[in-house]
Amino acid sequence: MPSAEPIADPARPIRLRADLRPFLLLALASLFWSGNWVVGRALRGAVPPIALNFWRWAGALAILAPLVLPRLAGRWHLVARHWRILLLLAGLGAALFQVLVYLGLGMTTTVNAVLMNSSVPLFILLCSWALEGEKPTARQVVGMLVSFTGILVIMRRGEMAEMLRFDVNRGDAVILAAMPVWGLYSVLLKRRPRDFAGLELLFLLSLFAVLCLAPFFLAEHLLLRRTVLSLASAGGILYVSLFASVLGYVCWNRGVAAVGANRAGFTIHLLPAFGTALAILFLGEELHGFHLAGIATILAGVWLATSAPRRRRG
Repeated sequence: MPSAEPIADPARPIRLRADLRPFLLLALASLFWSGNWVVGRALRGAVPPIALNFWRWAGALAILAPLVLPRLAGRWHLVARHWRILLLLAGLGAALFQVLVYLGLGMTTTVNAVLMNSSVPLFILLCSWALEGEKPTARQVVGMLVSFTGILVIMRRGEMAEMLRFDVNRGDAVILAAMPVWGLYSVLLKRRPRDFAGLELLFLLSLFAVLCLAPFFLAEHLLLRRTVLSLASAGGILYVSLFASVLGYVCWNRGVAAVGANRAGFTIHLLPAFGTALAILFLGEELHGFHLAGIATILAGVWLATSAPRRRRG
């Protein structure tokens, strides 16, 4: 009697590809966003920080306009109703945060910056406590202290004897200052208007970001520095407009919709990995032991602060 062999399921490869597709989209989002940090560092001598951010969101606005403007026809009264929260979100998340990032990238390495960006979940917790009155648990406090130790390791380049001194690299300090801005934006994002779908909200935030940045862009252009136009600077602006702003957002939203926010959240740590690899590949930066020690400490603190302790079985 012939032995029974399992029958191959011809649909299995198709299901496997379907299961992997959302995580591919989430990985692409992290890749596109990490490229933003590399471009910000690469263009530091050619495009001033406010100008780069202004053209980024102006470009995103131009890309999204043909898709979104027809949807907003007859609904601009809703924009007028919600202009305050839209202005606040755009001013924090799109304008101030990104200007600080580009400014910091002019004074520190991409590797330092993207690794420090891994501390964002801790600042989201801090801002949530400040705005929503949530009391921190002992586990969360310990997690934050551990993560801040990891930030110090990176900022002090692993020199333990210098850890208690406060003369840190200015670029690292600016990057660190950007983190609570993103934390505040993330908490306030819960209050976003529900009248607008994903691309509509992105278009409106781009619009308000351009309005916020316009006077500062003009002042920077007339009084401080002007953009040096070249194929490299134009290509960098196109990248941050199309890939970092529009496609990254689309990939992230579709991936989250498919697998849920909790599972998607684990992929955000691909950003420092991609950013470090791209910085080494395209900018010739180096990865040192203190970087590895710092990111491991930061992620350990994030895990402590954001993961719930297991309940004992009674």
